[in-house]
Amino acid sequence: MRVVVVGATGNVGTSVVRALSTDDDVTSIVGVARRLPGWRVDRTDWRQADVATDDLARIFEGADAVVHLAWLFQPTRSPAVTWRANVLGSMRVFRAAAEAGVSALIHASSVGAYSPGPKDRPVDESWPTHGWPGAAYGREKAYVERVLDVFEHDHPNIRVVRMRPGFIFQRAAATEQRRLFGGPFVPRRLMRAGRIPFVPDIPGLRLQVLHADDAAQAYRLAVTKPVRGAFNLAAEPVLDAHDLAQLLGARTVPVPQGVARAAVAAGWHLRLVAAAPGLLELALHIPVMRMDRAKEVLGWTPRRSSWDAVRELFEGLHDGAGMDTAPLAPDGGPAGRVKELASGMGGRP
Repeated sequence: MRVVVVGATGNVGTSVVRALSTDDDVTSIVGVARRLPGWRVDRTDWRQADVATDDLARIFEGADAVVHLAWLFQPTRSPAVTWRANVLGSMRVFRAAAEAGVSALIHASSVGAYSPGPKDRPVDESWPTHGWPGAAYGREKAYVERVLDVFEHDHPNIRVVRMRPGFIFQRAAATEQRRLFGGPFVPRRLMRAGRIPFVPDIPGLRLQVLHADDAAQAYRLAVTKPVRGAFNLAAEPVLDAHDLAQLLGARTVPVPQGVARAAVAAGWHLRLVAAAPGLLELALHIPVMRMDRAKEVLGWTPRRSSWDAVRELFEGLHDGAGMDTAPLAPDGGPAGRVKELASGMGGRP
C-alpha cells in the first residue's frame, strides 16, 4: 500500500508518518510539506508542495490512500489567508485525490467542527457539525465537512474517513503550540509543576485531549482498514481546571467567562498572545465526545491518558522541545522570540 500524507511535518503528521512506517501493509509513504524537513523516516520520500497552489494530482498518482492533515492556524489576523489554505486548499486536495484515482481519503476534521453541545454527557459522531461561527477554526473545519458531504456524494467509489480528535499534544510539538497559541511572552521557566501559581477555573471549560502517538495509530487503522465515516478521538479523563491544577501543583482561581473573554481579547488586540479570542469561545462551546465508534469499528483504544499528554506538553514547553521540521522547530531562544515578535503576533510562521 502506498500512502501520501499531506501536512506530514507537523504535530500529527510526524506521528502519522512514524506509525505508517511500522505497518507491514504500508510499502511506501510520500510526505508532503511546504518546507522539506531534515527529519528522515524509513520507507518515506518527501515532496515539497503548497496545497493552495501546487499540482497535487501528480504527487498523488499511484497512491492507495491520501491522509490530509495540512492546516494553517496562523495568521489569525488575516482570515482570508487561512481560508485559502484550509478550505480552498482542502478542496484542491480532495479534487486531486479523485483525479489521481486514490481509493481512500482520510481527512483531519476536529472536535472544533461540532456545533455547540453539552458538557455533562458525551455525544457521538451524529452530532451536527456546523462549528462555532465566532472562531475561524470552527468555521473552516465545519465548511470542509460540508465540502466532504458533496465529495462523498459525487465519488461513492472513494472511501472517505473523517477523524474528529480533541486537542493533540506531544513533547516534540510543545514549542510549536507555544508559538501558535501563546506567543513569545510565555516563559519557559514557569512551564513545570510547582512553578505555575494558579489555573483559572472558567465555568464550562472542559477539554478532551490525546497524545499524538495515539492519534497516529487511529489514522493508521483508518488507512489500512475498510472503514468509512467519522470517528471521535480522545483519551480519558475529560480535563477541567481542577485536573490541570492537580497536575501542575497549583491552585484554582474562579474566573467568570466574561472576565476570561475580556482578558484573552485584550491580550490578542495588544499583541501579547497569538491565539485569537474566538478559540476560547470555541473551547467553551464544543461538546464532550463519545469514543465508542472508534473502539468498536476501528479497534482503537488510546494507550496514554489525557494526563500523560498534558504532562508531555508542559515538559516540552519547559525544555523548548522540537524536531528537525519547520513547524516543530525547537525554541530558538531570545533571537527566535524576537523573530516571532517581528511576525506581528498572529502572523504566518
